[in-house]
Amino acid sequence: MHQPEGIFVIISDNVLDEIVKLTTRDFLKDLKQETRYFKARLFIAALVVFLSLLALGWRLYSLQVQSHDYYRTLSQENRIKIVPVPPARGLVYDRHLNLLAVNKPSYQIRITPVLTDDLEQVVSELGQLVELEEQHLQRFFADVERKQSFESILLKMHLSEDEVARFSVNRHRFPGVEVTAHTNRHYPMGNVNVHALGYVGRIDSEEMLKLDRQNYRGTNYIGKLGVEKYYENLLHGKTGYQHVEINAQGRKLRILKRIPPVPGADLVLTLDAELQKVALQALGEHRGSVVAMEPETGEILAFVSAPTYNPNLFVNGINSKQYLKLRDDPNQPLFNRALSGQYPPGSTIKPMVALAGLHHGVIRLEDLIWTGPYFQLPGSRRKYHDWKKEGHGWVDMPKAIIQSSDVYFYSLANNLGIDRMSAFLGQFNFGNKTGLDALGEAKGILPTQEWKHETFGLPWYPGETIITGIGQGYMTATPLQLALATSVLATRGQRVQPKILRTLRTSGSGEKMVNESVLHSLEISNRNYWEQIVKAMEDVMHKPNGTAYRVGIDASYRIAGKTGTAQVFSLSQDEEHRKTQKENISGWLQDHALFIAFAPVNNPKIAISVVVENGGSGSTAAAPVAKAVMDHYLLRDNEDSS
Repeated sequence: MHQPEGIFVIISDNVLDEIVKLTTRDFLKDLKQETRYFKARLFIAALVVFLSLLALGWRLYSLQVQSHDYYRTLSQENRIKIVPVPPARGLVYDRHLNLLAVNKPSYQIRITPVLTDDLEQVVSELGQLVELEEQHLQRFFADVERKQSFESILLKMHLSEDEVARFSVNRHRFPGVEVTAHTNRHYPMGNVNVHALGYVGRIDSEEMLKLDRQNYRGTNYIGKLGVEKYYENLLHGKTGYQHVEINAQGRKLRILKRIPPVPGADLVLTLDAELQKVALQALGEHRGSVVAMEPETGEILAFVSAPTYNPNLFVNGINSKQYLKLRDDPNQPLFNRALSGQYPPGSTIKPMVALAGLHHGVIRLEDLIWTGPYFQLPGSRRKYHDWKKEGHGWVDMPKAIIQSSDVYFYSLANNLGIDRMSAFLGQFNFGNKTGLDALGEAKGILPTQEWKHETFGLPWYPGETIITGIGQGYMTATPLQLALATSVLATRGQRVQPKILRTLRTSGSGEKMVNESVLHSLEISNRNYWEQIVKAMEDVMHKPNGTAYRVGIDASYRIAGKTGTAQVFSLSQDEEHRKTQKENISGWLQDHALFIAFAPVNNPKIAISVVVENGGSGSTAAAPVAKAVMDHYLLRDNEDSS
């Protein structure tokens, strides 16, 4: 019998069972490991469920609690719309109740984004009905990004009658778009009061961050400069609200509830609008400033900076071409010279320096000093020239003021020293802000040894004291400071705080007077010195040898004044070279002309400062401007009665 090839192994049944066990899955399962896997999966599943519930809970909280007002209002938009009612901005009057700022009725177009299907398409189609400039579109879409979608957002204000009519015919095509009546700020006198009054303009994104958004809902304007900005809180008032029932197209059906707005307060300013006109006309084409005030009360009567500009251009948004023209004008019409202009005061401070000399006993009124063509410090070759080529000869203090002798005051300043002189001038408020209710006031410079060291890290030199004595060098002052210093002379030592707001009129409390406040009383060693200095200033105007005699000769009232000239740049030491330079320098480098005065001398009603940039002589350029203003203010009542 044939045997099959190969090897045969005989396996018993027991062994076969063991092999089967080894190859089964049950034998390889690790129960402990499997338990760990199960627990991990269970934990992950529980965590996912927990986080999902947490996210759902947070979303519910966000929708129902945090955003409750938003979605509640949004849902109400289907039938009820909460519309802010902006308050009427307060009016502004001058001291004689002439209107300076009013609210004119106008129309504006607004869009509620949430009620439109395609906002950009809607705006594009509206552009076919109303004229939309690029600035309107930029501001609108910036507001869309910043505000809630259910808020009504301004697209354009001050629509023409034709634009309103065209939109009204097509009103059904634009759900969520409405034309509303509002008031538009207007300045009836145009450019006359702009540097005092300022203007309002569209609220920008930076301003909105600082405002009470609830109180400014529905308000498009905010004060940008001057009184409009300084008294914004008073002028704006408080916004009201009304609940309006609307249909599906957003058309108003009826008013369900109304909380009336509180109108802004009316302001009565200290300014005299007619005097403003006179001052501006007197300056003519010159760049400069006029500030006039009541010495006893501090009330600002005139506050003029020239050239000027029309504030109405800025109310509805000035276009870029117009703004660039104003900004780049070399005459700087946007610059407020009365408040922020800083000029060397020149010879206008000589009466105050003379008073300092008397007070400190370094000189007497009758002391004679030889005043040749120049002054020299002992041991120095530097010559400090007088404005008069041959000098003034022997002069006492009154004559030095009347003829404005530079050499006399060089000597007096040298004897006083910079620290005593500056400390005394500081009592007239030089080197400090006056505290006028306006923003942007400059404080000028009243130099001292300490000031120079802190500013430049350099020592003070005697020559710098010399030129400070005639209001040159480092010393600068604003026209407002000069007017205040003049009022201190007029009141013989009383310094009051200047102010532009006279009375406040509110709907609830009626009219409220703003009281004047005496800030400082300048005490000197002998009260008679005041009258002596004032007499010398009076002779400046009314004596034939006075520097402003030609202006004061025909005055029907007595004036105390002082002319001044401030160099724009330094001239050579050589006399002939100086003369050549003065004859050939351009108009922009001519000396500034200054003048201060008060009148009547024995019962001052007005104190004034005038600065005419590059005007040359104070007696010929600045003094006539002051005379025109004082004539109008002091003689107007007589003219009206006749």
